[in-house]
Amino acid sequence: MARPMGPVRLRRTNYVTLSIGAALCIFIIYFLTSPGGHSRSTTKHSSPIPKPSHKVRRDVQRFDLNKVTITNDPVGNKEKILILTPMARFYQEYWDNLVKLNYPHELITLGFILPKSKEGNAATTALQAQITKTQKGARPFRKVIIERQDFEPPLASQDESERHKLANQKDRRAAMSKARNSLLFTTLGPDTSWVLWLDADIVETPPTLIQDLASHNKDLIVPNCFQRYTDDSGKLAERAYDFNSWQDSNTAQELAATMGPEDLLLEGYEELPTYRTLMAYMELEDMNDVRAEVPLDGVGGTALLVKADVHRDGAMFPPFPFYHLIETEGFAKMARRLGWHATGLPNYKVYHYNE
Repeated sequence: MARPMGPVRLRRTNYVTLSIGAALCIFIIYFLTSPGGHSRSTTKHSSPIPKPSHKVRRDVQRFDLNKVTITNDPVGNKEKILILTPMARFYQEYWDNLVKLNYPHELITLGFILPKSKEGNAATTALQAQITKTQKGARPFRKVIIERQDFEPPLASQDESERHKLANQKDRRAAMSKARNSLLFTTLGPDTSWVLWLDADIVETPPTLIQDLASHNKDLIVPNCFQRYTDDSGKLAERAYDFNSWQDSNTAQELAATMGPEDLLLEGYEELPTYRTLMAYMELEDMNDVRAEVPLDGVGGTALLVKADVHRDGAMFPPFPFYHLIETEGFAKMARRLGWHATGLPNYKVYHYNE
């Protein structure tokens, strides 16, 4: 049985104790909410959020391709030129002629690609020596790029007799296409207006080569490539060299129709009588008119000026049979399929090294 509880007695409030407690509460609240308080250091979002910076990074370049001009007055419009040369051998005459080009050198970028072979190594050494000399001189080029091929050349020898054997053409020109494409894709800049393909054995051109070709304002334009030599009588003469610039024929088209998909229809060989009209042998009414133009279906690459937009559209050098064509001739065909047209200058000549 529960015992009855006695009367409950209330203790008097101790006002001193209450005052101390209140003061202590106020101190704790102040400590927790003050700028130096513990809660500020443990709260992730209590510090001010920094404003985003609107400064442009210095390593970011912006190009408006609509402002890149490609005109018949490249010097006046300060248009950038990219000169590309696949090189297996170094010829001093090639470099001397290149340096003599009077297009403003500060607007010219040079690009080279060389094979990883004994000859390629020797050519690279000689090329680098000339580049160093020129770039330290009064008329340095804007930029110089040297690349080495990441594949083996198909021919052990670069002698002219070996290079032009029919049996070697498919592998040789496929390798040339790969070299050209590698060089093009790694050097073409967003501010490039024109690309001049100049073979490493072209040793003589007019110093106004770039301006002369660009003045026609054609998509692809190629001069006639000849070779100087001494004839049997000891006199200086010249002969046609490049047979890859031509107008197509019905015979060639009929011959191509009988070929397999991997077969090539090459020009300049008795085994393949195409009866195309070769620019090398064209006789115009006025043989002194260096500005005379003819339309072409195939082009050579010894000295070939191309609007950069042609390459930007995707026209390159097929390393495989493209409509039975390959390399520069295949490039002309591919450009045509993209809506661009090739032009030749039968009376405007450049000269190939005579081995």
